[in-house]
Amino acid sequence: MSLQVEKLEKNMAKLTIEASAEEFEKAMEKAYLKNRSKINVQGFRKGKAPRAMIEKMYGASIFYEDAANEIIPDAYEKAAIESGLDIVSRPEIDVVQIEKGKPFIFTAEVAVKPEVSLGKYKGIKVEKKAITVTEDEIMAQINKELDQNSRMVTVDDRPVKDGDITVIDFEGFVDGVAFEGGKGEDYSLTIGSHSFIDNFEEQLIGKSIGEEVEVNVTFPEEYQAKELAGKPALFKVTVKEIKVKELPELDDDFAQDVSEFDTLDEYKESIKATIMENKEKENKTAKENEIVDKIIEGSTMDIPEPMISAQVNQMAEDFAQRMKYQGLTIEQYFQFTGMDSKKFFESLRPQAVKRIQSRLVLEAIAKAENIEVSEEDIEKELTQMASMYKMEADKLKELIGEKEKEQIKEDIAVQKAVDFVLAESKEA
Repeated sequence: MSLQVEKLEKNMAKLTIEASAEEFEKAMEKAYLKNRSKINVQGFRKGKAPRAMIEKMYGASIFYEDAANEIIPDAYEKAAIESGLDIVSRPEIDVVQIEKGKPFIFTAEVAVKPEVSLGKYKGIKVEKKAITVTEDEIMAQINKELDQNSRMVTVDDRPVKDGDITVIDFEGFVDGVAFEGGKGEDYSLTIGSHSFIDNFEEQLIGKSIGEEVEVNVTFPEEYQAKELAGKPALFKVTVKEIKVKELPELDDDFAQDVSEFDTLDEYKESIKATIMENKEKENKTAKENEIVDKIIEGSTMDIPEPMISAQVNQMAEDFAQRMKYQGLTIEQYFQFTGMDSKKFFESLRPQAVKRIQSRLVLEAIAKAENIEVSEEDIEKELTQMASMYKMEADKLKELIGEKEKEQIKEDIAVQKAVDFVLAESKEA
């Protein structure tokens, strides 16, 4: 295999890779062995026709595509290493020469990690922010705990009020005709939750158990069922049950039930400490982001378009995976939000650019400051990862290859660079 490297504009490069005629012949033979059972040649049993006979009937080009696919992956991987380039995108492959008896030549156009011209990164000024915890914030957390420990109580001596949890039967009609999906029985509906369209819930206020109600609403213009969008509808509703949440008393007994503390005051102090800790973490992250943003503003780099596309694609894949964990496909997400794939990818682009810029300047700072990552640092990170994945550290180490270990090392160096610029910053 031979290689030529041509540097292009905007941090792009073209690798011209040549496999010898002998290598191409071996790939052609593999392509023949792979495909001979699929090719019919008169006078021969299926899969028994000689390669020369097949090539005479169909032309040698019948095997070109599979032969090329046999050569390209390994040849490109070796060329990428030999080039010494820091490649940051998938290659755009173009076959230049493919002919029996001749060398096989193809090109791979790739994006190369851009050089960063760092601006000021020490002594960056950031605004000092006071961190406080209010009584309202403490009570908001306590109210969540009260709600989680509440019990449902049935009410039968009054009509529906705002905030009640009702159990209803309903059926919807448009132009006097019942529509698909418009019927429900024993449906639990919290009044004021706005989970039903228009002012449906408000029209149940003041109604009693057993009472049949006619509820008039209008479907939104952008309603997902196009045949109902913008149309007025009548729902016939029967209130079957009224329930309310009964909250526990907020006292020392409650504190003992939901925490390890003996008194309500101690419990509140622990909540305050937790909120303060979270706010301090958020403040530190915001401060780091502000510093990195200012460093980016003062630095220059020419990011190749394929590098941005690769980052966008990765973010899109990560998002789709998160949706999958929530039981949604990306197509369903598009349907619910009214977004399409083009708009979705466009929406990811600014964040993708910022991620690349942040990574590049932090890597440049790590290099400029000779930030080193020790084996102890890597060992600590692997131990934390093993704990997160609920695995034994030794087992995780067995699964981590050299490439993954190198990535972990780079990530640690970047985090150390973040710590460095934070320590060097000044509060205004």
